[in-house]
Amino acid sequence: MSFLNHFKNDANRRTALYAGHVVADPSRCVQCGICSYNCPIGIDVRAHVWRDEAVIKSECLTCGECVARCPRGVLSFVQTDLFERRAG
Repeated sequence: MSFLNHFKNDANRRTALYAGHVVADPSRCVQCGICSYNCPIGIDVRAHVWRDEAVIKSECLTCGECVARCPRGVLSFVQTDLFERRAG
């Protein structure tokens, strides 16, 4: 199975691509850096975790490599509704 076919069949990744960002549980992170090492565009995910910040960057592909590679399961996707209208 090619990587492209796997990506097309993975509903979680498709959802994350348009409506989510990466968050972490910093209390469980051991700062190993595997997440940052595996980011294909070089985002320092470890620094975001250390500062207890979600990875909300326009450059983030939400490919899931950092989430999949974390040996402690610290990272996850959180869905957002980027186009939700606020009552006001």
